[in-house]
Amino acid sequence: MSDAHHEESAIKTPKQLIMAILAGFLVPIICIVLLVLYVTNDKTIGAGSEGLAPEAVSARIKPVADEGFTLKDVNAPKVLKTGEEVYKMACAACHATGAAGAPKFGDAGAWGPRIAQGYETLVKHAIQGIRAMPAKGGNPDLDDVEVERVVVLLANSAGGKFAEPKVPAPAAAPAADAAAK
Repeated sequence: MSDAHHEESAIKTPKQLIMAILAGFLVPIICIVLLVLYVTNDKTIGAGSEGLAPEAVSARIKPVADEGFTLKDVNAPKVLKTGEEVYKMACAACHATGAAGAPKFGDAGAWGPRIAQGYETLVKHAIQGIRAMPAKGGNPDLDDVEVERVVVLLANSAGGKFAEPKVPAPAAAPAADAAAK
């Protein structure tokens, strides 16, 4: 006879085989689902809790536009920003960190050669853009006077002696005065 070792299996019928295969698939899936439910279980707000308080309900249904949004009247006269406001809004991203080769705010060594080129050249480069710097610092809504103000701020912080630019008189004011006479 043969010396082969005969082992007896615990699965003797096709029904037992099908149950073993299903258990092999279903038990890990059920464990994974229960683990996910356990990990993602947060306290949910149910009926009778503070979720139905009038303050909570009004906070959920208020319009999104009420949060930090201000309407801008396009027909209103433009209010010019100061050099500091423009710097914080458009220029600080590069000039505070020196990104893309921008001279840092107050760095006399980096600003010295630029200041030596003169006020007009600095303003021209700031308005039209130069190398990695986009025109008007990437904000086309800025007025030329606002750009001039920020140029004076940056240059003077590094030792320049430029005067604050004069704001031109609005063109509509003389026409209105002539019509009134």
